Amino acid sequence: MGTSVQVTPLCGVYNENPLSYLVSIDGFNFLIDCGWNDLFDPSLLQPLSRVAPTIDAVLLSHPDTLHLGALPYAMKQFGLSAPVYSTEPVFRLGLLTMYDQYLSRKQVSEFELFTLDDIDSAFQNVTRLTYSQNYHLSGKGEGIVIAPHVAGHLLGGTVWKITKDGEDVIYAVDFNRRKEKHLNGTVLESFVRPAVLITDAYNALNNQPPKQQRERDRDFVDTISRTLEAGGNVLLPVDTTGRVLELLLVLEEHWAMKSLNYPIFFLTYVSSSTIDYVKSFLEWMSDAIAKSFETSRDNAFLLRHVTLLISKNELDKVPDGPKVVLASMASLEAGFSHDIFVEWAADVKNLVLFTERGQFGTLARMLQADPPPKAVKVMMSRRVPLVGEELIAHEEEQNRLKKEEALKASLIKEEESKASIVPDISSSDPMVIDTNNKHSSLDDLGQHGSGYRDILIDGFVPPSTSVAPMFPFYENASDWDDFGEVINPDDYVIKDEDMDQAAMHVGGDMDGKVDEASASLIVDTTPSKVISNELTVQVKSSLIYMDYEGRSDGRSVKSILAHVAPLKLVLVHGSAEATEHLKQHCLKHVCPHVYAPQIEETIDVTSDLCAYKVQLSEKLMSNVLFKKLGDYEIAWVDAEVGKTENEMLSLLPLSTLAPPHKSVVVGDLKLADFKQFLASKGVKVEFAGGALRCGEYVTLRKVGFASQKGGGSGTQQIIIEGPLCEDYYKIRDYLYSQFYLL
Repeated sequence: MGTSVQVTPLCGVYNENPLSYLVSIDGFNFLIDCGWNDLFDPSLLQPLSRVAPTIDAVLLSHPDTLHLGALPYAMKQFGLSAPVYSTEPVFRLGLLTMYDQYLSRKQVSEFELFTLDDIDSAFQNVTRLTYSQNYHLSGKGEGIVIAPHVAGHLLGGTVWKITKDGEDVIYAVDFNRRKEKHLNGTVLESFVRPAVLITDAYNALNNQPPKQQRERDRDFVDTISRTLEAGGNVLLPVDTTGRVLELLLVLEEHWAMKSLNYPIFFLTYVSSSTIDYVKSFLEWMSDAIAKSFETSRDNAFLLRHVTLLISKNELDKVPDGPKVVLASMASLEAGFSHDIFVEWAADVKNLVLFTERGQFGTLARMLQADPPPKAVKVMMSRRVPLVGEELIAHEEEQNRLKKEEALKASLIKEEESKASIVPDISSSDPMVIDTNNKHSSLDDLGQHGSGYRDILIDGFVPPSTSVAPMFPFYENASDWDDFGEVINPDDYVIKDEDMDQAAMHVGGDMDGKVDEASASLIVDTTPSKVISNELTVQVKSSLIYMDYEGRSDGRSVKSILAHVAPLKLVLVHGSAEATEHLKQHCLKHVCPHVYAPQIEETIDVTSDLCAYKVQLSEKLMSNVLFKKLGDYEIAWVDAEVGKTENEMLSLLPLSTLAPPHKSVVVGDLKLADFKQFLASKGVKVEFAGGALRCGEYVTLRKVGFASQKGGGSGTQQIIIEGPLCEDYYKIRDYLYSQFYLL
């Protein structure tokens, strides 16, 4: 049988809940994504809690809450201790996302699900990979290779490819085919016929109008400009580090082109750190951004029209007038966007512009209903210092706790001293202390003189050979060689995690604003409490939704799946209606094995192919002649299957004469490359009508037969046409030299 593969959804099937899936490959358990939502409902994580101790590795695909929000909580509460793998942007931006989530909630509630220390602990051992990097697992995962590839949805977003024994398992959710300002499109279409594809049905029913990016961006900025020109403010509820980056570039470009003076503010607790990190991730972005930096050293995220803010107080100090504010959170459940919405919603001139669908059950989702509500009830909370009797009661409680802790510490110390063994005082070790025989030590001292009595520590026993009492001294002898003192290089290596912590807490912010904002919440020990009151907000401002989610729509998803044509398909994350719709479509047009499991339902998607491991015997390999072809060496082998002494299958030399076989031409010729090759040989060559004309008489054509179902390429032929002449045979020899004949 082929590689054993089982898939068990832990969250995020037949609904839009966070993503979290258990994928077992030959007994090695991957947790792919570990998401939570902005409501932070612990009940969603119950399936994860039951399997967390059995997980061998965690793969993170995107740096937002829906894909990694539960990681700190799972490691703290569920015993999840497996190594974590992600790209560098997912690691850095995911960390900042969780910081922003924690700080936003700590300001308005007694949030205790996790702390900043829990976040740091969860991210400190993440292994960061680059796109297309093959990472070989060891130990229990021996033989498994993982590799991240471009997803195109968020910066660093990943399509995970897991390979074992030549079979590929692809995990591709929230991918985007369209190339955008800051991101290239997904490479999912480069995979053909994987054994298993796990993908989402989130956009299966959402077909976007076929607009060009410029037209979409123009509609976006025109909508904002009309509001500003009418004297209103524009609020864009955004995520912390994800799709907001595309919006910033769209606004920055338009403001520069039109020379607009309306202020734009990016307001999160980590806005400065976000942009500072993003400026160093240009190699993860679109080709246009990378090329611009290479040619003109122009960094697209040196924002000239956007002001970075990290507190609401800074925004309140801005002079009155039309402005654009991009503030977290996109759900409006917490963060600065929640408070700004309450302030601005009652003014008919203002605009709340949503660029992504709100999470289910959140205020943003409620406001995106059709028709939108005319009034909503919201909870306004803020943290205030304790005063009067509350402050006195708090201080008394803290003093009581301190006394209890001191008492516990003293009892533990006393127990430890009782359990300690008194050393032998007959030893000449100067560190020996005998608290039960201090008089004898003074008598001993009298033998050497009384002038030193005033410097003795009670219980100090000097060695019998000393003239006067002395503190112990131990010489640290160093090893020397011909080049000097021998050193240990490890003593001078700064650990990666130490550098990461320093970057996170000290050097991650170019202006120091993030550190200042974080410190105001972390270091501030002023006793405080959270007060809340429910308000009814009259929604008179405009509410508009424009799709900037950066996901492929239903039409595009179906096209990509037909091209990839997996042997088996698993559908996750999408409404029940969307999941069932995509399932029926794929059964008809993609592959006959389509699964849509429920929560904690394990499905076996093991390949139907038979795969065997064989050993190449030394006798066989000693007679094989390899020929180098590009980066590889290939050869034709005739052998018979036998067994070794360990009962392993082995390929052995034939005991009889090898039968003849048809010639096999190995190689993939590109006419453009062959044109350059012929030109280097002095042959006059040019393209004409899709064919390659070589000299005066010879023409080469590359002819492909109809593609196979799902986009797999069929057989291709290269046809050489022309009269039998010297040029014909010369061109044919050149052509044969580009292949290997077996």
